[in-house]
Amino acid sequence: MLEISREFVDAILAQSRVEYPDECCGVILGAAGSGKATRLKPMINAAHSPTFYEFDSKDLLALYREIDDNDEEIVVIYHSHTETEARPSRTDIAYASEPEAHYVLVSTREEIAPATEFRSFRIIEGVVSEEEVSITE
Repeated sequence: MLEISREFVDAILAQSRVEYPDECCGVILGAAGSGKATRLKPMINAAHSPTFYEFDSKDLLALYREIDDNDEEIVVIYHSHTETEARPSRTDIAYASEPEAHYVLVSTREEIAPATEFRSFRIIEGVVSEEEVSITE
């Protein structure tokens, strides 16, 4: 189960709306070994695409250095889907490389506007399982 603050949920949804029609992306970090999401870090979608996201390689290197310097870990990797449901695509599954992370997807597709979908998944060795999300105040 993913436990995440309303503040982080609102920030991710706001970012997804601002960056629409491109997919937004980012991470939420926490103290190493805690599994607790404590610090949101929006990232730039280097692909600038409505159907794909990727972290810029320089930003990703800086992120890993920051994580090491602060004794943190990636707790959540998030991105938006702009035209499909909030479910990992084949590409998302293929690129999932953090087995301990929660993969959060939000959907901003027009047919559900102004509502959104906010879902979390575990992706381990290509196997996807949806998990419950608990939003805290």
